[in-house]
Amino acid sequence: MSENAVKSQIWIGVSVDLLVAILKKELGLTQSLHQILQIFSLTQFEKTPVFTMFQNKNYMDQNTQSPNQLMLFDL
Repeated sequence: MSENAVKSQIWIGVSVDLLVAILKKELGLTQSLHQILQIFSLTQFEKTPVFTMFQNKNYMDQNTQSPNQLMLFDL
């Protein structure tokens, strides 16, 4: 990879993080930046308004465990 390609990727990453942080603040979202980016990756081809994506309660919280999930260590 060229130096210019690496710099471009870094600036794109910084820009996306900044835009998501601004969106989180403007909409008053409670999800983490990581969760917001995951929702965007799942819904990138849907024609859904941004605010309604985050009102959908079907997205599982990362702390919520599925009742069918087996535990490796029963702690």
